Amino acid sequence: MRLSELVGKHIVNIYDGARLGTVGDSDLVIDTETGEIDAIILPNKNNILNIWIDKPNLTIPWSCVKKIGREVIIVDLDQSHLRLKRFSY
Repeated sequence: MRLSELVGKHIVNIYDGARLGTVGDSDLVIDTETGEIDAIILPNKNNILNIWIDKPNLTIPWSCVKKIGREVIIVDLDQSHLRLKRFSY
C-alpha cells in the first residue's frame, strides 16, 4: 500500500468505536532503515473548552492497527491511553 492511499482515511478505535482522527491530520513515524511505519501520531484537537489544557499527542503504535479498509483504519487501543478516557456524567 502506498502512503498516498492512507491519506484521508478515518482512524476508528475498535475498543469503544471512537473516531480518533484522520491520517491526513496526523504524522507518521517511519523507520528510515526499513521504510516501515512505526506509529501514527494524532495531534491534540484544540477547541474553546480545552484551549488552556495542554494535552499530549496520541501515539498509536503500528502494532495496534488491526485492519485498513477503503475508508477507515481500525485500531485497538484500550483505556490505558489517557486521551481516550471518557468522563461519566
